[in-house]
Amino acid sequence: MKVASILKSKGSRVVTMRPDSSIMSAIQRMKLERIGAIVISADGERIDGIVSERDIVYGLADQHGDLLALKVSDVMTRDVITCTPEDHIKQVMARMTHSRIRHVPVLDGGRLHGIVSIGDVVKNRLEEVELEATVLRDAYIAVR
Repeated sequence: MKVASILKSKGSRVVTMRPDSSIMSAIQRMKLERIGAIVISADGERIDGIVSERDIVYGLADQHGDLLALKVSDVMTRDVITCTPEDHIKQVMARMTHSRIRHVPVLDGGRLHGIVSIGDVVKNRLEEVELEATVLRDAYIAVR
């Protein structure tokens, strides 16, 4: 199965913010949207970085109370791991596990097309396993 199948069911909406946005506005947006990461983009199409809950916690550890005076560009991850709609979900899951990340923006033709989280990937994999189990059970019953 491919990443496109996840985006087909969940949609391609991506929460973005400009690099000059404040850390506080990113925190408030994450809470409002109930998400763990925001793609940072000056134009809404190209990725400048990504800021996650982890980036904010690490920034807090480094900056203490001064964190809220910073911009998201000061704490964001700049080397963003991405995928395409044509990538296989198992490959994306392996990259997420190996890199210890939970959010992967999806690029199509170099433009932001969606985002998949570890929750999306695990949900998809569980659905695949349940389908396989059902097919095997039905085949077993049909043979008996």
